[in-house]
Amino acid sequence: MTSPGAPWFLHFPVQIYSARRTGSSSGFTPRWNNFYNRDTNSHCNSAKAALSCSPRPGHDLSKQGCVKGFILMCRSSGNTGPEGFTPCSLGVSAASILSLPLPELSKKLQDGSLPPEHVFYAYVGKLATETNCITEYLQESENQVRKAKLMEKKGLLYGVPVSIKDSIDCQGHDSTLGFIKNLNKPAAEDSVVVQVLKRQGAIPFVKTNVPQSLISYDCKNLIFGQTRNPLLFTRTPGGSSGGEGALVGGGGSILGIGTDVGGSLRFPAAFCGICAIKPTGKRLRYCEELAAAVGPLAKDVESLALCLRALLSEDMFSLDSTVPPLPFNEEVYSSTKPLRIGYYETDFFTMPSPAMRRAVRQTKELLEEAGHTLVPFELTNVDHVIFNYCVRGMFADGGRSKALLDFSKIRPDVACWLLPEKSQEPSCTPKESLSQQLWDSTSTPLTTSTFPPQDFCHQFIAQWKKLNLDVMLCPMLGPLPLSPPVAVSYTMLYNALDFPAGVVPVTLVTDEDEEQLKGYKGYYRDWWDRTLAKAFRGSVGMPVAVQCVALPWQEELCLRFMKEVETLSLKKNSFF
Repeated sequence: MTSPGAPWFLHFPVQIYSARRTGSSSGFTPRWNNFYNRDTNSHCNSAKAALSCSPRPGHDLSKQGCVKGFILMCRSSGNTGPEGFTPCSLGVSAASILSLPLPELSKKLQDGSLPPEHVFYAYVGKLATETNCITEYLQESENQVRKAKLMEKKGLLYGVPVSIKDSIDCQGHDSTLGFIKNLNKPAAEDSVVVQVLKRQGAIPFVKTNVPQSLISYDCKNLIFGQTRNPLLFTRTPGGSSGGEGALVGGGGSILGIGTDVGGSLRFPAAFCGICAIKPTGKRLRYCEELAAAVGPLAKDVESLALCLRALLSEDMFSLDSTVPPLPFNEEVYSSTKPLRIGYYETDFFTMPSPAMRRAVRQTKELLEEAGHTLVPFELTNVDHVIFNYCVRGMFADGGRSKALLDFSKIRPDVACWLLPEKSQEPSCTPKESLSQQLWDSTSTPLTTSTFPPQDFCHQFIAQWKKLNLDVMLCPMLGPLPLSPPVAVSYTMLYNALDFPAGVVPVTLVTDEDEEQLKGYKGYYRDWWDRTLAKAFRGSVGMPVAVQCVALPWQEELCLRFMKEVETLSLKKNSFF
């Protein structure tokens, strides 16, 4: 029996729920197990006690080991808070707290009917080790709970526990990006987005896993190992914000903060059956070094809106003057005016799976029935854009130094970005030919003012305006196994254009979708397409999302569209 707070698709009586409960993790041993061995019947009075544990003889102390030890001890002792605290000490069970959606939870925190410490320790007790998504417990979060209670004015996220992606700086903690060389180099100060969260009363309490370098939509590195999808352990949670997707999707966090440079918020949300939005690049502050958008992940769209209301505040604008002072536009988000919506089922570069195509068609029909106008939108030159502006733009020198790299020492999923023919198959294929042209041409790195290409941007917007569109409905890549093949065209396009884009789960992969995969060939019929065809298989019961897009600086309109899609999909799926 699923809890009321579980993602909606877990209420559907198909294979996925049983797979989640009985999914085998054979061959998977978290690195935590090598470092931590303590009697799990020990009483745990606080996170501080757990984190001050002594290492096993002959082993280094692992922060991750202590996180797992803390979680296991709290579960076994039935105590997940300070001495004297019990989950039911005020007649409120941890389960009832965890079942609340963020807007309702926030309301109870604001009016005082639910104490912040009860919410905090309920989520600490829910932290999952099975998916291997947590990299560090932020011990100071316990003090932050006490500080929040002393705030003269309660912020919009007062008392809300928030998980933070590894790459986002938290003072006193590593931001490894999956690189061993970044261990034991704690950040000198909180990133701006973390500072704003704290000023709004939120409680950042854990950091979560990422793939090495962040240039992957799997979630694996040599420090913390492989993170797994909470719905099915044999599937990837996505990346690079994969730890966030796994933790939020598994119910261990009610709100997560991640980043997106090519789909890194949208892949984890789509694969784990939750929602996320990638804002316009400079609408929120992340850091100076990376051209990455920072945004929230949550179980529903209203939670994303609440988060953006809090972040798009005077706190953000005063801390960083380079962020445009554009507060959240409530009028746009709450509007009920019918929308004129562009849509497409394919980008003619990556052939959509049957489930992806069906998700767009099904959502289009629901939107039309609700009174919205749907207009076909034709994409052109996607292959040129992906290779010449997206992939090349990922590298500071546009890829010129790739000849200096030793590909035998680079993970295959990273190597295939750099030079596809070096990654798996030696023979040259159509997509690999396009990629070779990329490296032979003049570089246009992401850090220059020529990316994204203004002429392409203007052409895209001109077509948008000609059709008089408000928003766009697009496919989102379907669920994939661990170590998935590269297929980023549907998401990275909107990083190149710098449009706000979000994802909403709308359906599940069906047996019929699986059967239709037998005829999947791809557009190029090359090694890439053959690999992707295999990767799509075995996903019956897994969530499938659609992508919702708006023009730059129109996050509120994007969220309003996402909310409409979510509402209509929930009405259609009457099983929850």
